[in-house]
Formats: sequence, C-alpha cells, structure tokens
Amino acid sequence: MGGLSHPVRLVPSAFLAAIVIGSALLMLPASRVDDSTADLMPALFTSVSAVCVTGLTTVDTATYWTPFGQAVILALVQVGGFGIMTLATMLGLLVGGRVGLRSMLVTQTESHTLDLGDIRAVLRRVAVTMVAVEAVLTVVLALRFRTAYDDSTATAAWHGLFHAVSAFNNAGFALYSDNLIGFVGDGWIMLPICLGVVAGGIGFPVLAELFRQRRRPDHWSVHTRITVYGSLLLLAGGTAVFLGFEWANPATLGPLAVDDKLVAGVTGGVMPRTAGFNSVDYADITPETMSVNYVLMFIGGGSAGTAGGIKVTTFFLLAFVIWAEVRGERDVVVGHRRVGAGAQRQALSVALLGVAAVATGTLLVLVLTDYSLDVVMFESISAFATVGLSTGITPDLPPAAQSVLMGLMFVGRVGTITVASALALRHRHRLYQLPEERPIVG
Repeated sequence: MGGLSHPVRLVPSAFLAAIVIGSALLMLPASRVDDSTADLMPALFTSVSAVCVTGLTTVDTATYWTPFGQAVILALVQVGGFGIMTLATMLGLLVGGRVGLRSMLVTQTESHTLDLGDIRAVLRRVAVTMVAVEAVLTVVLALRFRTAYDDSTATAAWHGLFHAVSAFNNAGFALYSDNLIGFVGDGWIMLPICLGVVAGGIGFPVLAELFRQRRRPDHWSVHTRITVYGSLLLLAGGTAVFLGFEWANPATLGPLAVDDKLVAGVTGGVMPRTAGFNSVDYADITPETMSVNYVLMFIGGGSAGTAGGIKVTTFFLLAFVIWAEVRGERDVVVGHRRVGAGAQRQALSVALLGVAAVATGTLLVLVLTDYSLDVVMFESISAFATVGLSTGITPDLPPAAQSVLMGLMFVGRVGTITVASALALRHRHRLYQLPEERPIVG
C-alpha cells in the first residue's frame, strides 16, 4: 500500500511546486506593465488560477501583465492542463488496475480504455491530442482575428494561440479587458472556442474510446456512456435555460440580433462546464440563470480532462443510484452493466465533500466581506469547480477572502482527483461482519 499511496501524495505536491514557480516568475519586473515593487497577491492568485486552469483574476490580464507575463500565464495553463490530464489519466489507470485485480480484471477488460502497462504511449496520446486540437483552434482563431478585426499577423497569431490553449485547458483567461464580451455574436470566434472547451473538458479516456469505437457506440464503456450522454444533456439544457432566461434581458441578450443570441446562448451553455470565458456580463444575468449556473458549475465536465467540478460521471452515477432505489432495485445498472457499491460510495463521497468545501468557502467569504449570499456563492462555486466565471467581485475582495478562493481552486482542482483515487486505492475488505441495523432514513 505504501508504494501505491505515493501518486496520491505526488499530485498536490507537484501542483504546489508549479504554483510557487509561477508566482515567482509573475513577480519579476518583466512580467508587469508597472515595474514598481512587486505585489505578491496578484502574482500568487493568478498563478493558482492558471495552474488550476480556473480563470478567476484579481487584475486585468490584458493590461496588468506584459507579453512576457502573459506568456508565463499561458505556460502555467498548459502545464496545469497537461499535468491534470496526465496525472488524472495515470491515476485512473492505476485505480483501474487495482479494481480489476480484485474483481478478476472485469473493470479493465470491459472499459476498453487504456493499457495499464503502456504509460509512455498514454502520455504521447495525451500530448498529441492536446497539441493537435490547440493547433487547429489557433489557426481558425488567428485567421478570424486577422481578417475580421484587422489585427497584425503577429498579434492575430498570438491571440489565436493564447485563446486556443486557454479554451482547450478550460482556463478562461483572455487577452481582452472585457474577456470575450466584444465577440458575443461572432460565431467564428465563440463556437471554435466552445468546441475546444468541450474537447478538453470531456476527458482523454473518453476521447480515446470515441476514436476507437466511433462506429460502435453499443460497445462504449459505462464511463463513456455516462460522460457523453450526460454532457450532451447538460449542454443542451444549459443552452436552452440560458436562452430562455436571458433572451429578453436588456443587460445581456436583449439588444442582440437573433443569430447573435443563439451564438451567445451556446456560449452560455458551454462555459459553466467549466471554462470561464464570458461573452456577457455575469453581474447582469437574471437570478434564474445564476441559480442554474450554480448547478452546472458544480457538476463540471468529464473525468481525466481539463474541466473541474465533481464531474459528470459522479453526478449521473448518483442519479442512477437514486433511480435504482426509487424502483426498488438492488443493483445499479447503466447500459446493461452493473455498477459496484465501491464506485457508488466514491461518487457519494466526492459529491458531499464538494458540497462541504463550497459551503465552508461561502461562509468564510461572507464573514470576511459584506457581499450578498448569491454573488458569494457564485464566486465560491466558480472557484471550487475551477470555472472562472465571475460577477466581478473577486478583484475587490480583501486578501483573506481571495485566499479562501485560492484554497477552493486548489482543493477543487487537485482535491477531487486525489480524493477519488485515494478512496479507490485504499479500498480494504474486513475479515468479519458486524450485526446489521437499519437506521431511520428521511
């Protein structure tokens, strides 16, 4: 057990090291437009947000940081995204190996995912997938910036690369002071970014299986089924809800043409899952939209990807558990496969720990500030789920409250992976059973 516990301890240590290095680089005079005395909090907060691929900021990325500082942020996002995808995939393989051995290799055999022994090939596939998607996005975005907005070739290429990397890694950092509000109805900008967000957030194991079994969906694993169909349901539902509640809102979609509203609606459905780009001002959204976004942000995206949250698999697995209980069935069945009790307990643990983290963070920020519950909860969920969407209060929070958000970003990004893996790797069997008693539930 001692050897297997090392990867779980390695994940938070590696991310902490990256955050420290990133903070030091961002404190250099070359990183800031104003080369006066370095301020630790903006550098530390930005480093945490970039490494945890969140996108929350306390300063304007476009004007506070020099091109060198922006390049540091981009590197931190790439390292954080690649590290998260790689480490999550590696830990998933390790967990799958343990579960498979204890269950006569059923899990690994029927998952149709990755070979536990071919670590180098896994790393290579993750890197190639990331670079390929980012390269395509860079070309599309750069061409649009160059032809439609008269950017110079160098500026268009840099903006294309920055936003492509930020999109695929679900980071939400942008090189414009209003994020992407200026492109709200531009489908050639917003839709490719949305596709990049979905590709990065769905998870590498799912992408790999979709590529291999693209013509045989009936052979998909339970994990891929839940992730794909669950993501489609949440994306469609999120888009419909955003359009429904914001269509006539004069502060968001109201003044836009119909086609621009549709583009903005798709963006509004995708970004809470968990990218952080905003094409409207989230301080002006309706209370109904904000309430739905609480849920979408908390759920997040796919496992072993660049998205945050408790993950689609966790949420829908718990939904299947509830459905089985309502129907009085002993087994939880997904796609003609039975889901073991261990996976159900892990999903419940991750979800409840997530609720506890958000509740604790929200309470602390409420104590430290005078902001209302709705905006504080929005900011706390956004930080924990590494979304990056903001109602605009983050820059004005006192350092103590910003520290709470940093803690939520770190716990939400690294903690969910670590907790899920630790729960699986520490699974033990008792050599005896105690007498059973049924407490009153409900």
